[in-house]
Amino acid sequence: MMDKKRKRTPLLRGEAPRRGGGFPMSNIMVIGIAGGTGSGKTTITRKLIECFGPDVSVIHHDNYYKAHHNMSYEERTKLNYDHPNAFDTDLLIRDLKQLKKGKAIQCPVYDYSIHDRTDRTVTIRPTRVIVVEGILIYESRELCREMDIKIYVDTDADVRILRRIVRDVRDRGRSLESVIDQYLTTVKPMHEQFVEPSKRRADVIIPEGGQNRVALEMVIERVRAHLTQN
Repeated sequence: MMDKKRKRTPLLRGEAPRRGGGFPMSNIMVIGIAGGTGSGKTTITRKLIECFGPDVSVIHHDNYYKAHHNMSYEERTKLNYDHPNAFDTDLLIRDLKQLKKGKAIQCPVYDYSIHDRTDRTVTIRPTRVIVVEGILIYESRELCREMDIKIYVDTDADVRILRRIVRDVRDRGRSLESVIDQYLTTVKPMHEQFVEPSKRRADVIIPEGGQNRVALEMVIERVRAHLTQN
């Protein structure tokens, strides 16, 4: 039911507990990591977590898909999840502003297997580096204004679709046919209409994502400099 008390779980994978009190807004760096499906965004995010551990927290735009509890499963499977309107980006912006003020948030949890938001939330605590990851995060000007560094991961389309097929079939229980159908009907058209044009708002464009060691090392050094100075 809609008024059921929401369950909370401690921490989202990749998030770290706050050490001590909150951080002043000037001491928090927000990094956006965008790019097409399967471009390598998550690889870069994981590298930052590996390098800086508890100093990095992550907000995934995918967790902010709008809830559709009033729709049947069959109806939900037909929705366009690659359009900006599929996301509750306003809620993400509010949550990010809270983190920048040094306050913890309750992040929604999305379940790909049912194509809907669950009744659970996950605690994300403020850290000195906050990563916002998602395909369409640069489509929102207001969200872009909250970021200090905007990275766009640029990877060839044939590589991206192969990665998406492997991920969705192996990790999300999708059939090969459904993944290909979704890619052709919504993913590819929405990428061309919204995702690709949004890279003009990026500060840094990284070809081949996490495989680009030179670019990755530059990003790591920039984050290290921020942590050293603050």
